[in-house]
Amino acid sequence: MDVISALHNRVSIAVLGGPGPDQAQLEVMLRAAMRAPDHGVLRPWRFLILEGQQRQWLGDVFVEARLQDEPDTDEDALAKLRSKPLRAPTILVAVAETDPDNRVPVLEQIIATGAAVQNIMLAAHALDIGAMWRTGGMARHPHVKNALGFAAKDEIVGFIYLGTPAGAIKRVPEDDPLRYLRSLPE
Repeated sequence: MDVISALHNRVSIAVLGGPGPDQAQLEVMLRAAMRAPDHGVLRPWRFLILEGQQRQWLGDVFVEARLQDEPDTDEDALAKLRSKPLRAPTILVAVAETDPDNRVPVLEQIIATGAAVQNIMLAAHALDIGAMWRTGGMARHPHVKNALGFAAKDEIVGFIYLGTPAGAIKRVPEDDPLRYLRSLPE
């Protein structure tokens, strides 16, 4: 698949089943991440691959985080939260391991990690792997960062759910890209 085709046709896939990507496919996606724009060649991105029981562990971490903030959360809400990491066979956790003392601003380090994730999403599409980039409150929770082995200064940029598309693929409606252009104020 050529790059322009991937850029014009990639969509997020919400319903994912097995199998997830194999080791060779994961390597292709991570190689694509390495080519992201990166001011200062800091390579601030770090990735964790969670599969099998590790996804259940992540669900338990989500529940612990919620209970720290809201100890009276009902069991149904906790069960729903615990099941979120089970929505795909593979989760790639993307983290910006930031260096606040570097001359490159932290925001640029986070943006570089986001660009790396976009490259992963495009590579997944080119490999016919479904992908969904998710964040939410758990991506910002200090307990989750700590459980994954990261410091408070680091930012979870996303939980990238990967697997085989298992439902209807939602198509994004066509749009005129020129309508998003703005002119300088007069």
